[in-house]
Amino acid sequence: MKELLKLVSDPESHQYVGGVHRFPPKGKDISKGWEGARPSRSCHLGVTPSVIRSRYNLTAKDVGTASNNSQAVAQFLEQYYHPADLAEFMTLFAGAFTHMSAVERVVGTQGGGKAGIEASLDVEYIMSSGANISTWVFTNPGRHESQEPFLQWMLLLSNMSAVPWVHTISYGDDEDSLSDAYMNRINIEFMKAGLRGISMLFASGDSGAGCRHLTKERNTFRPSFPASSPYVTTVGGTSFKNPFKVTYEVTDYISGGGFSNVFAMPDYQVGAVQAYLKNVQPLPPQTYFSITGRAYPDLAALSDNYWVVTNRIPVPWVSGTSASTPVVGGILSLINDQRFLKGLPSLGFINPRLYKLQGKGLFDVTEGCHLSCLDDKVEGKGFCASPSWDPVTGWGTPNYPVFLKALMD
Repeated sequence: MKELLKLVSDPESHQYVGGVHRFPPKGKDISKGWEGARPSRSCHLGVTPSVIRSRYNLTAKDVGTASNNSQAVAQFLEQYYHPADLAEFMTLFAGAFTHMSAVERVVGTQGGGKAGIEASLDVEYIMSSGANISTWVFTNPGRHESQEPFLQWMLLLSNMSAVPWVHTISYGDDEDSLSDAYMNRINIEFMKAGLRGISMLFASGDSGAGCRHLTKERNTFRPSFPASSPYVTTVGGTSFKNPFKVTYEVTDYISGGGFSNVFAMPDYQVGAVQAYLKNVQPLPPQTYFSITGRAYPDLAALSDNYWVVTNRIPVPWVSGTSASTPVVGGILSLINDQRFLKGLPSLGFINPRLYKLQGKGLFDVTEGCHLSCLDDKVEGKGFCASPSWDPVTGWGTPNYPVFLKALMD
């Protein structure tokens, strides 16, 4: 903590020079399917708020009531939500529990035209998981060197006297597309947020371990930032073992995860990560990843086959860690709510506590691998899930009542 405070207070560490890199990737793929599916407790035709609540043991009474609680999502790349979509989504899918049907505040300017599937997904699922909690939307137009202006957004947060306690972000870039100086400068703002008691959650990405082609004969895995930052909580993705039933979860093969090539492994996760590297065999060749880098994700949630309302149309089969991240964010907001009611402070940066718990309050995910380079050395397979922490699903997915109890001290 002293080192963190010293770094934040050092003005010389706030300088950087940006570089030039590629354009950001396009959005998620959306499959066509049915409309208006209403799942039962055991069977479903896609993930909805009731499926989330059933799997993670949230009851209808698990909604926000603390007046000082709040949560937020941040949007980039000209993605905007429509209030009418949110209201319709809540009417269709959130009738079983108390909820809000409108965003409390938009910071920035909402664009006109069609709603974005990303923005619709983020808002609808943080507000249905973290139900009845005041929600803000930060809209961040423009680009930093063709990509998301993360630093501009974080500087805005740092200069606001009062901001929501939980922020979820479903955007990211390849580490190698950004300068180290720029990423380190953003990390300073992440540290500031943690010191203020703010929880910052980022999606782990939808390319598995990723793949970067260095030469004709050599590839390496491709970590994502801000997912690889040691100062944020990163959320991976899972799927139901049986896609039409509320069963146990396995790895979603797209779930981003791996090891940073820029940031060193923080002390809080050394034991968990070293146990994985020692006990899980075979691992990908070490030429593909840095065994001393910050490992991610930290935990996970369902990321497959979601229902979303966008442009007034219910759309099924929306997938990605863009879905799992606001779900986990909403659940952390509910835990904050209970903490506030008991006079406790917000969770803030939860990673040190999360790794100390060693999976308590989380469903361990032990099956499945994610994708990576299609070459003759790894043949498209990255890392695989295992008991305890792994670089595909982290410590696992929330079991709300147990997770709540573990985080109430």
